[in-house]
Amino acid sequence: MSPAVTFAVLGVTVYAAHQLADHVLGQTDGQAAAKAGPGRAGWTALGRHIVQYHAVMVVMVTLTVAVLRVPLSPAGAAAGLAISVATHLLWDRRRPVRWLLIHTGGARFADLAAGGMSGMYLADQALHVASLWLAALQAAVIR
Repeated sequence: MSPAVTFAVLGVTVYAAHQLADHVLGQTDGQAAAKAGPGRAGWTALGRHIVQYHAVMVVMVTLTVAVLRVPLSPAGAAAGLAISVATHLLWDRRRPVRWLLIHTGGARFADLAAGGMSGMYLADQALHVASLWLAALQAAVIR
């Protein structure tokens, strides 16, 4: 199996795992509310979310790799997981997302909150997916 096919399989898998882990199984309401907050309480909530989120991710990737016999090296898996953990920690603190929007001309988008949707949420999700793209790419090319 080529690295391109490995990347495609991993990309689909981590996207599905992200959706399930960020919105259903990997985060409580309390964690979502507190994870960007100050001090120990904020970091504790974020840490718990990161562990739950990545447990879902690891299970789904492991099953996919086993069932489809995807060639994924331990070093590739570790690199992809490290990228996912680090970027998820960064984006879920929320301030980096707002800073990025403000400094790329999206200050009004950052403040958008209409019809149950917010610019910050949409940007957060876009940044998570882009980070997972990078994680899958790294995992696929490290042999």
